[in-house]
Amino acid sequence: MTSDVAAITHSSRAASEPAAGSALVPRPRLIRKLAQSPTTVILLTAPSGYGKSVLLEQWAAADPRPFVSVLLGDEHNDPSLLIASIAEALGRVEPVSADVSAALATPSPSIETVVLPRLAKALAGRQVPMVLVLDDLERIESPQSLEVVSAVASNLAKGSQLALATRTEPALPIGRLRAHRRLTELGRGDLMMTKAESGSLLGGLNLEPTPKQLDVLVRHTEGWPVALYLAGLALGEADDLGKAIARFAGDDRIVVDYLGEEFLGPVSRRRLEFLRRASVLDRLSGPLCDAVLGRTGSATVLRDLSRSNMLLMPLDRRDEWFRFHALFQEMLRSELRRVEPEAETELNLHASEWWAARGDWDRAIHHAIEANAPDRAGDLLWKGVPEYMTRGRNATVVGWLANLGEETVASDPALSLTAAYAEITLGVGPRAEHWAAVSRGLLDAGASAIDANSLELGLALVDAALARDGVAAMSATAAAAAEVLPEESPWLSMSLFIDGAGLHLRGLREEARGRLADGARRGSVGAPSIQALSLSQLALLATEEDGWQQAELLASQGRAQIDRSGLVEAPLMAMPLAVSAFVRARSGLVEKAAADLRLGTQLLAALDEFSPWYEVETRVVLARAALRLGDATAAGSLLDEASRLAKLVPDAVVLGVWIEEAAAAIESVSAAGVTGLSPAELRVLQFLPTHLSFPEIAARLYVSPNTVKTQAQALYRKLGVGSRREAVEHAQGAGLLDAGKSPA
Repeated sequence: MTSDVAAITHSSRAASEPAAGSALVPRPRLIRKLAQSPTTVILLTAPSGYGKSVLLEQWAAADPRPFVSVLLGDEHNDPSLLIASIAEALGRVEPVSADVSAALATPSPSIETVVLPRLAKALAGRQVPMVLVLDDLERIESPQSLEVVSAVASNLAKGSQLALATRTEPALPIGRLRAHRRLTELGRGDLMMTKAESGSLLGGLNLEPTPKQLDVLVRHTEGWPVALYLAGLALGEADDLGKAIARFAGDDRIVVDYLGEEFLGPVSRRRLEFLRRASVLDRLSGPLCDAVLGRTGSATVLRDLSRSNMLLMPLDRRDEWFRFHALFQEMLRSELRRVEPEAETELNLHASEWWAARGDWDRAIHHAIEANAPDRAGDLLWKGVPEYMTRGRNATVVGWLANLGEETVASDPALSLTAAYAEITLGVGPRAEHWAAVSRGLLDAGASAIDANSLELGLALVDAALARDGVAAMSATAAAAAEVLPEESPWLSMSLFIDGAGLHLRGLREEARGRLADGARRGSVGAPSIQALSLSQLALLATEEDGWQQAELLASQGRAQIDRSGLVEAPLMAMPLAVSAFVRARSGLVEKAAADLRLGTQLLAALDEFSPWYEVETRVVLARAALRLGDATAAGSLLDEASRLAKLVPDAVVLGVWIEEAAAAIESVSAAGVTGLSPAELRVLQFLPTHLSFPEIAARLYVSPNTVKTQAQALYRKLGVGSRREAVEHAQGAGLLDAGKSPA
């Protein structure tokens, strides 16, 4: 069976003659749903191009019952003609009572009181189960003709069904049919092609995209069959299929011609203007369109358009929010740029203002960038930076800055300062310093800034975050910022963490504990990354005081926040992961500790000349974790680099102490000659100082007692000892176990 695009989608009767070479795509999943439907009425509702008519043809070919179809037109708004057409179709399966024809033959037939009752009786008495298809139901608008359709739906004999295909939601008692479970519905979402179906359609056009290329095409066309077909036609002669697929959009001439003829041809000039101007919006509502387009009544227009043959989809069941199909929106945007090029900037500015007033920074910033308004984009980006950088959204900011271009970013103090914070979040010190210097130069030169005081404070916090002048200056700058920041400021948690870390590294533990706890508390609401950093620093404080139970709790809370907030790939999470690895290794959670050690080491490698104290601290803690896991070589390498960097922060006296302690521990391990312990052996080792027997240890580890015994014997051999007590003493001397604990 072959067909051209019109036959594939049944969207254009004038162009529905078959064309060789374009294969229909079988849709067994939908046919099964139709064949298994127990309801009297089948309703297929979708705009042009979704394959409603073809699906009905495929169903007819698979169903043993006879199918008869009436292709509806404007003339069927005359109920007499509609009934006559239905009766003629039904007569091809089984004769229709002559009473119906007789009632229609009178000069002024009484539809409601005579003709419909006779038609109902004739339908109810039919013996042969069949399916009556009424196609293009959207053509029927007259109440009397719609009543005819309702009467047919209500009076079909058992085993027969009425299939309705329409581009718009019909004015029928759909709610009642749903409530009485007499309706099976297939909408736009059901009729969208799956990836496999899309591949089959393109294969019929002699195209063989890769799975990734097919994903891109299906996602962009949203599985719209006709769009996939048109894409196939447009891509057919491409030299590079991948590049052609990436470029394919709603402004392709083949798509423009189809959408223009099929969807926009019958639209009034005023409504076309509405669609064209509203295309700057990715989500549409009545109030939003009123504000952006400078008009009233948009809610009604949107509701009407979503029910007509338009690619405007409701996003809720209250008809409040809608969106365009991607290709339709792209086509309308291209028309806007062609017909009203000067309007796009103004429309986007209005949209930016509307979304900003509602606190939606994403859309407000997006529209400011689309409007090519760097001053506004800079102001909005700067206001949104705290949320974006502390919630793992830095990639979004980087993308916006890339769209603006470096030249534009370098022209605005807020944009350049935003770029500095984006680089801080990535852990790239030199780039952060560069953009901070650009912002400072613009401010000093008197460049316009909506809130110069806010930018000055932001620049001070850049200095504190990079800590080039040592931890005392870092702490002082952050403390000064915290003093002037309002309670609701998203920058406050960051200032408290930086101040607390600086105090801690200078040995001022009690002051540090208060600042870090406050930073963690505030960060729990709006700054998850700052909370994770604060909790981890508090955990390190606890380890210094042998508060290991508290350290375990704090480290696990910080680790959980990283997972919960999707921050596991953020470079600044290197330190919390290092702390988690260290604490877990000491607690005997060997596999989890090793996983955190790997992640922390990977994130540390992404840092580029970042804050010296942060890099030193992270390396020392990772070295401790590695040593606890039996890898003295890795620990030594990490500690050597930490020692080199520590010279940049001479006032961080605590770091010096940690480095000396870690160096001594590494020396002890090396002197003990302990190497090659497996994760399983390390896990058993943690239990040896306890009073648990081997069977009890096995129960804790969910392994057999024989397994524990075998691993313990291997452990004794590698440690060069002959008993459990000797193993504990040797491991304590090597720093693999805490001193002071004795085995049973």
